[in-house]
Amino acid sequence: MAFTRSGGILLHPTSLPGPHGIGDLGTSARRWLDFLAEAGQTIWQILPLGPTGYGDSPYQSFSAFAGNPYLISLSALVEEGLLPPEALGGLPVFPDDRVDFGSVIPFKLAVLERSYQYFEQRASREQHARFADFCEAQASWLEDFALFMACKEAHDGRPWNEWEPEIRARRPEALASWRERLQHDIAKQRYWQWLFFEQWGAVKRHAEACGIKIIGDIPIFVAYDSADTWANPELFYLDAEGNPTVIAGVPPDYFSATGQRWGNPIYRWKVMAETGYAWWIARIRAVLAQVDIVRIDHFRGFEAYWEIPASEPTAVKGRWVRGPGQGFFDAVKQALGELPIIAEDLGVITPGVEALRDDNGLPGMKVLQFAFAADAADPYLPHNYPKTCAVYTGTHDNDTTLGWYEKAPASEQDFVRRYLARDGSDIVWDMMRLAFASVAEIAVVPLQDVLRLGSEHRMNTPGTASGNWQWRFKWLHLEYWLAPVLREMAETYGRIPLDKPVDTAYRQSATNTVVEDE
Repeated sequence: MAFTRSGGILLHPTSLPGPHGIGDLGTSARRWLDFLAEAGQTIWQILPLGPTGYGDSPYQSFSAFAGNPYLISLSALVEEGLLPPEALGGLPVFPDDRVDFGSVIPFKLAVLERSYQYFEQRASREQHARFADFCEAQASWLEDFALFMACKEAHDGRPWNEWEPEIRARRPEALASWRERLQHDIAKQRYWQWLFFEQWGAVKRHAEACGIKIIGDIPIFVAYDSADTWANPELFYLDAEGNPTVIAGVPPDYFSATGQRWGNPIYRWKVMAETGYAWWIARIRAVLAQVDIVRIDHFRGFEAYWEIPASEPTAVKGRWVRGPGQGFFDAVKQALGELPIIAEDLGVITPGVEALRDDNGLPGMKVLQFAFAADAADPYLPHNYPKTCAVYTGTHDNDTTLGWYEKAPASEQDFVRRYLARDGSDIVWDMMRLAFASVAEIAVVPLQDVLRLGSEHRMNTPGTASGNWQWRFKWLHLEYWLAPVLREMAETYGRIPLDKPVDTAYRQSATNTVVEDE
């Protein structure tokens, strides 16, 4: 589909300021949207919103459909009469520049547990009705997810393949028994999801009022330890005990001699095709109810994916297997119409992947940090861009632009300066202007680059298991001059309608071989 020329900022909600150790969906999210509007930005890009699992990564979620309860605003619950004010008294002292997941998670879950008890005792008839309506509307995924999380809690957080054989295999009598035993915990999980979607809905409506579109994220693969895999084992390559027989990753390359062994289970695409890709269509429909545009992570896997035997310790001994291809996109378009999708097509991409992207009119991604290692023919250099693409200075997986430039070889730094015709004294904003000035329909920069921050502020370092996803900013970082200068950039490069009024709400509030799938 055609995209309007636009620009914006990448920031996950966990990075928002706030008093409870992690960004949330309350006043900070709305204040952030007000800032974007005043700054002339029409895009807010986020990471996946699902409940995080291994490594606190939003790309390792317990569900492709559920929301992350850690993002629920506790202050908003007090305002809505769903939590007594004293529940937020005597708070732990949390760092304000990073998320300490080890202390935030138990604190937040304990307060949310209290909120559920308060809801049961004190909620109005209208609140109970809204909750019941939500449970009915979302039952297709919510019931399995709530039971999965309740069982996981009952098993001290162990993955589902370590549960008793009967519930692991979802035998009807076991499902009935566990639902009876865990009624409270199942209801609690449903309630937390209602809170998340109520609050996210309010954020989404505020974004619409500000004229801002939200770009969400769909990882192509799901986590093994998830309600998706447990509830739909027939859709994945699993053995009789529920363990994966093959897993996803990428082969060895310049960056890693052993490749990347992600560990996600691999879809039985032919089984999915027999249902008209019903699970995937439901997944995309659910995400598009939350956001306006979706970025599909590892888009190339729809054309071919790297399959690794689960017994292998690295990604070396794998093979390319053909993905669902055009048939998948035909089914999705037939069910949902033309889709606002950005294809994450970074890395080594084959002509087949390019054809699948282009035949469906999907913008690919261009990252400026990748552009200066070769010569003028590099496809990541703006003079080589097609109009149908989205350009980034860097992504959540990259170093900050300042950190990247400081570590780049001297020859690469020299190429950057010559290309920009600048002396390198303000390399980050020069790169931002390069992105906004390009022909790319969409231009997005991480907030870390807007703030000219170094490597210590990056969001994620791929291949590392700890210390990621923690970064947060402070309101004092958004100095008084920042919004007008960003707005000038958006106007100069045609990424905002010139007649769009300035929204001052923020300022006021701030005072290779491919085989067929078998």
